[in-house]
Parts: sequence; C-alpha cells; structure tokens
Amino acid sequence: MGSLNEWEQTTVLPAWQKHLKIDVLPSADTVGAVASQLQCDEIRKVMKVVYRTLKRNKAFNSGFHDNLFFLVIDGHESFSSYLRSCEDCLKREIATAHGTKIQYYHRYAMGMLISAGGISIPLDIEMQKNAEDEVACAIRLVERLCRMYPRAFDVIIADGLYARAPFFKKVVSLNKAVIAVLKDERRELIKEARSRCEGMQPHFFKRNNGAEVAVWDIENCREWTQLELPVRVVRTLETTTVHHQAGDVEKRTAEWLWVATIPKKYLSTEPFVEVVHHRWDIENKGFNELDTYWHLDHVYKHDTNAIVVFTLMTMLSYVLFHAFFYLNLKAQLRNGNTKKHFQLLINSSFYAQEEEH
Repeated sequence: MGSLNEWEQTTVLPAWQKHLKIDVLPSADTVGAVASQLQCDEIRKVMKVVYRTLKRNKAFNSGFHDNLFFLVIDGHESFSSYLRSCEDCLKREIATAHGTKIQYYHRYAMGMLISAGGISIPLDIEMQKNAEDEVACAIRLVERLCRMYPRAFDVIIADGLYARAPFFKKVVSLNKAVIAVLKDERRELIKEARSRCEGMQPHFFKRNNGAEVAVWDIENCREWTQLELPVRVVRTLETTTVHHQAGDVEKRTAEWLWVATIPKKYLSTEPFVEVVHHRWDIENKGFNELDTYWHLDHVYKHDTNAIVVFTLMTMLSYVLFHAFFYLNLKAQLRNGNTKKHFQLLINSSFYAQEEEH
C-alpha cells in the first residue's frame, strides 16, 4: 500500500485478527513511531534466515558460471522534496524558473544477488550520509555484506562510478573480485588497453540475446597506478539488429569497456561478457519493480531509521513473494499470468474474508 494511512483504513478487516491473533491494531502514527525505534539489524537477521532457507532448497543458481555467484552494487534515490526535510537529509541546489531552490533527498546503496538460472534477491542497503559520496556509502555496505553473507557471492559488479582505487582495494582486501564499467577516456588504463587491442585479433561470438560480439580480453594491465595491482580490461563491440514497425532493419553497434580483478582462468571471456550485462538487473528487477509495484519510493515516515526499516521490510516481502512465485507455483500456472495477477489474487482473498466473517 502507498501509505500508512491507507493501511489504517483496512484495520477493520477480520483477516488481520485472524492472521495476527490480536483484537486491536496500532494506528498509522504508532506504526511510524515504532519504525523509528526498531533495530534494523534484527530485520537483517530475518533476511539472512530467509536467504539460508532458499540456499538450502537450491533456489540459487548463478546461470553464468557454475562456481561463481555475483553481487551487483548500485545507488538509488528514494525521496526528494523542496519542503520536507530531516537532519539526515542530503541537500543540493536546483535551478528552477523561480530561482535556485534547496532540494532535500535521501539516497542509499543496495546490494542485489543476481542470477540467470534462479531468483535474484536484494540483500541489504546502506544510507548515504552528509559529506560523503555514494562510493564511501557502498564500501560500508560491502563490509557488512561480507560479514553477514561471506559465501553468498564471489564477484561484485558495479557501474563506472565505482571504478576507483579505494573501492577496488577494499573489495580485494575482503577476498572478493570486482568488475566495473570503465568510462573515463582520459585514463592511462584505457589508453593502454586500446593500444594493446590494435595488435590483437578479437574473439567473435553471439550473446544469448542475439547480439554479435567482438571482444578483446586483455590481462595484466598495469597503468592504473593508484590501484598498484595488475587488472584485466575487457573491450567489446556489440552489434544488435533492431526491427522497426515500418519494416526497416537497423544495425546498432555499441562499445563497452570493463575493468576487473578476476583472472580469465576463473571467468572466461564469453561468460564474463554475459554476466556484466546483467548489472542492469538491479535497475529492472530491483529499483524499477520495487518503486512501481512495492512503493519503495514512498517515505512512510520521514525518519532515517524508519526509512531503512520500511525499505528492509519491503525487500523482505519482495524476496518472499518471488520465492513463492518462482518456486511454489507450477510453470504451467505462471505461463500467461504476470506477478501482478497473483498479487491481485492474494489481495482479493484477503478482502474476501470480510464477507466470510
């Protein structure tokens, strides 16, 4: 539901008493106040129990490489306003038609376990603090995830913002590999990679989505002097065929560069290219779905602790629903029906209990 007040209107339904075994439910204000005081780590412990149960039931299958599991890290803005603010809000100046205004917002980094052969689940978030950037926030998240889920993932994938020496050094110190988009053309590392590509014959293959790929996979690159470690650079030219409604066919070619600490012997070229493109799963299966269908972009209580509590609870509900959808429902039942369809069925059965009472 989109707000606590909307939920409060349903507290008269007998279904609440049936499932919760209590006669009187708290008000919306009480729920918000309690969320401000809850210990977030207690919810994280519940999520870890759910993860372990799913793993024990073999719900996770990387699908990219038999022995490796991948975690995607990315930042997301959960709230912005020109009027509402709290002491932990981040601030920025926005130029408007009426002059410059101060906008208040909250932002966090999320870690999501991705899979091509099983379910992808968000594991945790970390709120960004004032006077720090997203990468510093993500480093704290990675440290906690490695403590709580030491064997859940082997490789961390991130966008170009994370191609920084402090982030790479931290991940390597935690005995994990890291892959990030390489964008800044001024970098000596890119210049080295392009120079070595000139005398190298690319490897050609076709991706699962039909794209034709030419790839240069270069190991032992040493021009990233701040990192002080040899890295691997993978460059691809990917050509896709676009069919327009008028019947026209268009060929589009895109270039990608990636920097990684994982050697080719542990993750060969073709699986590497396939898995790095699943970095967008955190956008499509994570942020977009959570905001659109789970109201993750709504602030139920404008308090930092409450925001984390409601976000973690939403993520927990998301994981349980997807486990039900992909692991409990038969494939024949899922075919032709969306997740939204089953969500509406669950809601309707909940409200129907009022008539049965």
